[in-house]
Amino acid sequence: MAKVEPFEIGGQLIPPGTRKTIDLPLPPLYTHTSVALPVHVIHGRRPGPTLCVLAAIHGDEINGVEIIRRLLGSRALNRIHGTLLAVPVVNVYGFVQQSRYLPDRRDLNRSFPGSERGSMASRLAHTLMTEVIDKCTHGIDYHTAAAGRTNLPQLRVDLDTHPEALELAKAFAPPIIMDMGTRDGTLREACKDIPMILYESGEALRFDDVCIRAGLRGTLRIMRHLEMLPPQKKSTVSHEPFIANDSEWMRAPQSGIIRSSVPLGSAIQKGQVLGVIADPLGGSEESVVSRRNGVLIGMTKMPLVHEGEALFHVACTSEVKRAARAVNEFHQGYEDP
Repeated sequence: MAKVEPFEIGGQLIPPGTRKTIDLPLPPLYTHTSVALPVHVIHGRRPGPTLCVLAAIHGDEINGVEIIRRLLGSRALNRIHGTLLAVPVVNVYGFVQQSRYLPDRRDLNRSFPGSERGSMASRLAHTLMTEVIDKCTHGIDYHTAAAGRTNLPQLRVDLDTHPEALELAKAFAPPIIMDMGTRDGTLREACKDIPMILYESGEALRFDDVCIRAGLRGTLRIMRHLEMLPPQKKSTVSHEPFIANDSEWMRAPQSGIIRSSVPLGSAIQKGQVLGVIADPLGGSEESVVSRRNGVLIGMTKMPLVHEGEALFHVACTSEVKRAARAVNEFHQGYEDP
């Protein structure tokens, strides 16, 4: 068996077969209060990949925080091969304030790869890239929808850049896999050398137990796929994820109060009415109509909307029945016994 060297992070060495939390220093608050980025390291006795799991890049997206908490408590990690780097709260500043953004109002997920001499967001991005991401072979980034919206559990991958991410995504076993390009400044765009998959599920500042359990099981499945953990004797996957490579938001045709008529995960047909918007006096009503066939993977939770606001997010496909079946089978797999 190959010798496993100590793992170095933050100027500290983690011996094989041990686990430790490392606090990476970040810019302090103007109150002279110190701030640190906590990274929990589990370094196995046997060689293997180095996987990072990250949550709360947006400080109000907390489902991933709970996924990582449960992951770190899993007894399966006692038999780990390789190394797990767990960062449950990346945007420490926003998390404390229950805010998506940093104190400088910047979006951390538009600030990568960052700079040690840039803005607060840029410096945090730089610390994460140099101290965590650059040491990894694979990554999982947990997100939720923005405030006032909710997302169906789904994975987002860029198969043009990382075709190998498809097998990781299938191992995770979400209902929907979105093959999507990346935006400038995002963590996925900055990860040129490693496959970074993004798990979207639920809404901001709310725990969703199905989303959390699916995220935990999916992460453990990926670790088994990478041979970081022993294989399961029996598969727990009851569905085949559906892969979509296009999506579209249906927007509000007028301002007013919306009454949605379709739940998240619904099969959608072109021309279908997704909801009706009326002004508070009831003087006018207008339907929100889907322009595409597909599955509803995201939607607003706010009944008060302005004209042009994004309301319903449809993963577009001509294979609506197959996509809807993947969603239904996924939910059946997570129903309470």
